[in-house]
Formats: sequence, structure tokens, C-alpha cells
Amino acid sequence: MHTANEIVIQADATTVYELAAAVERWPEILPHYRWVRVLRDDGHERLVEMAARRDAIPVSWRAVQVREPAIPRIRFRHVGGVTKGMEVAWLFEPGPDGLTVRIVHEFDPPWPVVGGLVADRIIGPLFVANIAGKTLRRIKELAEMKAEVPG
Repeated sequence: MHTANEIVIQADATTVYELAAAVERWPEILPHYRWVRVLRDDGHERLVEMAARRDAIPVSWRAVQVREPAIPRIRFRHVGGVTKGMEVAWLFEPGPDGLTVRIVHEFDPPWPVVGGLVADRIIGPLFVANIAGKTLRRIKELAEMKAEVPG
């Protein structure tokens, strides 16, 4: 399974990166997130437990978050839940029209026979793309509101 959601944001990369990297704040700023618990934090890598909603359907997973502000990039590797093994990258690319932010998900579940089919037809389009799309739209809204505030 491969999904990629992207959006152009009229804000600087630092503002957007800070909103995206602070996953512990996501339940406060992203209405579709139920909770995020930081289970371990060594400054560079964090083990987090995350829970969101795909409309009325609750989902949860554990992931290792790697923050790379100098690039900038944020990576997640799912280590628990149905999506164990999923790799996620937040990519930030400045351009003439604004900052393109892309969330890429890669998942090749180890389930025999039906794994790829379930990932490609259900998990990717119905859950991952939906939740990532909502996340990007809200991050855009917040970053652009912050960019409008002088000083």
C-alpha cells in the first residue's frame, strides 16, 4: 500500500514543522484525534501511542516518531496495532506557490493471502488517506492563521 496526501500551505516550514512534530498536542488541535501518549522520549526518537477517528470508527496504533528538524522531515514507524510495520514520512518542500507538505504512507502487511488487498483497498484509501487528509487541512488552517498574526 502506498498513499500520499499533500497540501500547499502559505506559511514557513518552521511553523508547519512545529505543529506537525508536536504530536502530544494533536488531540487539542486536530478534532479527529482522540489521544496521543508519549511513552518514551529520548529527544530525537519518541515512542507514542496514538488514537484517532475515521468518522465514527476509532483507530489506534503505536509508533516510533523520529524528528529531523534540520531537513525538515518527520518519520513514523508503526510498531503496534493493525498497521504494525507501516512507514510514514512528513516531507516539506518550499516552492513558488508556498510550502508543499506531503504525508507518505508505505505498508506491506505480512498477512498471508489477503494482506496486500486489504491494505490497498481498505486501510489505505478508507482510513489512512482520510485521516491524513484531515490532518493536513487542519495543520494548514492553523499554520496560515499563525502566519497572519504580526510579530
